[in-house]
Amino acid sequence: MAGKRLSMRKTREILRLKWEAGLSHREIARTCGVSLGSITDYLGRAKLAGLSWPLPVELDDGALETLLFPPTKGGRPSRPLPDMAWIHRELKRPGVTLLLLWMEYLEAHPEGVRYSQFCERYRRWAGLLKPSMRQRHRAGEKVFVDYSGKRALITDDRTGEVTEVEVFVGVLGASSYTYAEACPSQDLPSWVGAHARMNEFFGGSAAIYVPDNLKSGVTKPCRYEPLINRTYSDLAEHYGAIVIPARVRRPKDKGKVEAGVLLAQRWILARLRNQTFFSIGALNAAIRELLVDLNARPMRELGVSRQELFDSLDRPALKPLPATRYEMAEWKSCRLNIDYHVVVASNFYSAPYQLMRESLDVRITHSTVEVFHKSRRVASHRRLSGLGQSSTCPEHMPSAHRTHAEWTPSRLIRWAERHGPETAKIVRRILESRPHPEQGFRACLGIMRLGKKYGEQRLEAACGRALHLGSLSYRTVKNILSSGVEQLPLPGKMAPRPPAPIHENIRGGSYYD
Repeated sequence: MAGKRLSMRKTREILRLKWEAGLSHREIARTCGVSLGSITDYLGRAKLAGLSWPLPVELDDGALETLLFPPTKGGRPSRPLPDMAWIHRELKRPGVTLLLLWMEYLEAHPEGVRYSQFCERYRRWAGLLKPSMRQRHRAGEKVFVDYSGKRALITDDRTGEVTEVEVFVGVLGASSYTYAEACPSQDLPSWVGAHARMNEFFGGSAAIYVPDNLKSGVTKPCRYEPLINRTYSDLAEHYGAIVIPARVRRPKDKGKVEAGVLLAQRWILARLRNQTFFSIGALNAAIRELLVDLNARPMRELGVSRQELFDSLDRPALKPLPATRYEMAEWKSCRLNIDYHVVVASNFYSAPYQLMRESLDVRITHSTVEVFHKSRRVASHRRLSGLGQSSTCPEHMPSAHRTHAEWTPSRLIRWAERHGPETAKIVRRILESRPHPEQGFRACLGIMRLGKKYGEQRLEAACGRALHLGSLSYRTVKNILSSGVEQLPLPGKMAPRPPAPIHENIRGGSYYD
């Protein structure tokens, strides 16, 4: 809707596309689904704020929004500009006029531009549109990616069951240099992994990925504002690229890959139709051999091969590959629970307790779990295996919880041994009597405080008496000390009798021998 402020995540993407990728305002507008006026406005605000790329690590979403939209100090606020893409869409509806749209615009923004400016701005914007455009591909700029409609076959060598697998195809725009591979399915791991292997086959990465609107690449297809899958966007950023999906029902946008898919079906799948493959690895080895032949074959229109065009055009212009291959990462949004942990695959990972009930983004890879708050990483953990385990950083805990967590059964027993064997014995018995030793920590810590109040000797005697009575609890030890009975003889233990006196009337035991 016109006048609505963009999210800071989309704002960061606009700045990256302009300052890192070097795209024009029009290309950024198409990529992000934002009007040209909004692109100009946001880039102008960033320039006035003195920002540059990359943005400082410590600049979170809130600070970035404050820099771009500082509070007005008595001056006249800037007028919200109408969204030209929205006007253009609405005008296609029956009975909708510029006057009606201007009146609706003023209802939302009474301080907005007047009707004459409203019409003039739209006419200038609409005059830049072209009904049709022949695509001109620059070297290293675009790679068109899609799955072939026809599938390959894998045979189980034990059961003979035949399974269909997908065929991924990528075609560079300038040279038509083609890559293909078989994938288990069209799921996200297959899609992302195929891109990584395609870039390694090319020896570099194109600046723009142009996929069709499949679910693994585009979460929400839309002609004006497609929502890119977070993991796919993460992959593109890793390779220094951007994602511009083809428009819905616009096959001309991806004519290169449509032709590449047709070639893959005719010159690869058709030639392998009489062969039997028992694994995807064996199938991909055969596909790789046929790719060499396909790319070396001269093209009828140009008289040169894709390999020759690739070596002279695309290869020098591709972006160099990063030091490491992209590691598959999934994203999920959640809120931090009251125990300051997030749940990932039935395991628990801590984040700063100050963010309790805040919305967080979690990035999950095979080896790590990272937690982000407003685009800033606030926690990082090694990913746990199994179920029900937890990874807790002490600095994420409140101070009271941190002090309690430092106690362990072995530490409590070592402390008790310094007071005496009876104290150590009752502490050990308390910990052993609980299903979980942590359930006895509070009782043992309470006994620690009794020693500070009554002294170590009295505590040792009281623990001995509690052991004799078989009542292993903090309350028993406390009652013994408060009543002062720890020094009395234990019940059932009488003092030894003195020896019998020697007298002539006492016969003794020898008399009966």
